[in-house]
Amino acid sequence: MRLAGASYEEIARAGGGILSTVQATRAASEDALVRASLPRLDRLIAEGVTTIEIKSGYGLDRETEARMLRAARRLAQERPVDVVTSFLGAHALPPEADGDKERYIDAVCAMIPAVAREGLADAVDAFCEGIAFSPAQSARVFAAAKAAGLPVKLHADQLSNLHGAALAAEHGALSADHLEYTDADGVAAMARAGTVAVLLPGAFYVLREQQLPPVDELRRRRVPIAIATDCNPGTSPITSLLMTMNMAATLFRLTVDECLAGVTRNAARALGRADIGTLEPGKQCDLAIWGIERPAELVYRIGFNPLHARIRKGKP
Repeated sequence: MRLAGASYEEIARAGGGILSTVQATRAASEDALVRASLPRLDRLIAEGVTTIEIKSGYGLDRETEARMLRAARRLAQERPVDVVTSFLGAHALPPEADGDKERYIDAVCAMIPAVAREGLADAVDAFCEGIAFSPAQSARVFAAAKAAGLPVKLHADQLSNLHGAALAAEHGALSADHLEYTDADGVAAMARAGTVAVLLPGAFYVLREQQLPPVDELRRRRVPIAIATDCNPGTSPITSLLMTMNMAATLFRLTVDECLAGVTRNAARALGRADIGTLEPGKQCDLAIWGIERPAELVYRIGFNPLHARIRKGKP
């Protein structure tokens, strides 16, 4: 297959999308998943990261989803980093479902109690979109998560306005991600619920999107804004949080202060972690020490890493 000179869309199609990754993930052992993850994790740690969220969603069956989550838990033993996990079984429809989304959502809801009992997930996520699952189907996943005692979050309004932000807020979601097509009513609902807006400029960039998330409305309603790499093989193959901050400032016009808050206190809030994200008495002492003159350098300079030291739980 010749890909030289091909467009991103052609390369993505050649790669097979989510289902190509599902096939590879199902074939990988837990040890192999850990080995494959470590180089990506090391790049993030090298930029000062002390806490990371890892989602499943590339197994789409009970066995592989659990294997992904166990591998994610193991990474916290392999490296000095806190790992927060999210079960994203409702990410895409597996080929064996034969197009029956309702039956697959039944299977996802049946997976959640076992995931909760084994302590494999800290939250439950879903992808609410025309190419994924409907608001009603996502709400079913949320109900199963609530019954299992797990908080929820949602991939919302990335490609169209299915009122996913409002759905997330209605269910008290920790966060709603993407939000490019979220309307004013959705933002208002998030503000009332305290749901964090997680912007993902890497996916916006790779997919060459044109619809900007409603940043001004989020500001007006004082919705906390977090930013994340959304590191995934299909739409955001990024392992640099520094680059993500630059993209958030350049593409979404976030300020320096908003970018820094987006990867610290608001990111912690999106994970439901009240013990990190700010430097306050009683909180876990996680911090990065940078060799820079002013904070703006972390956002506007490209292709450099001025990390001097990384402190986690008060220790270098």
